[in-house]
Amino acid sequence: MIELKYGFTGAVNEQGLKQIIALKDFHDIKKGTIGGWILSETSLSQIGNCWISIDAIISGDAQIRGDAQIRGDAIISGNALIRGNAIISGNAIISGNALIRGNAIISGNAIISGNALIRGNAIISG
Repeated sequence: MIELKYGFTGAVNEQGLKQIIALKDFHDIKKGTIGGWILSETSLSQIGNCWISIDAIISGDAQIRGDAQIRGDAIISGNALIRGNAIISGNAIISGNALIRGNAIISGNAIISGNALIRGNAIISG
């Protein structure tokens, strides 16, 4: 059985997204930290140290796993999968069937969509 790292604050926005809250200390997140918005419990893995910052959104069937971080106003949607140590930040939008993994960093106003695969130490910004 997995000890839950995240729960819900009780807040739900107009799209039905629920805001997360850290239930315990882990990595650099402290218990009680308010996080971002997810559509479903399957959007955010309880395994690893993945986290969604307060203004970020994960919707549709998109998922974050491992130690990946979603920061800033980033939006992850569709069937996108973010995993490993990947960092998505700024106003980046990841959608479709995109897979971002490894140590990849997507930032700024970058848009990744379709069947894109970004991996390794790739950096995409702007």
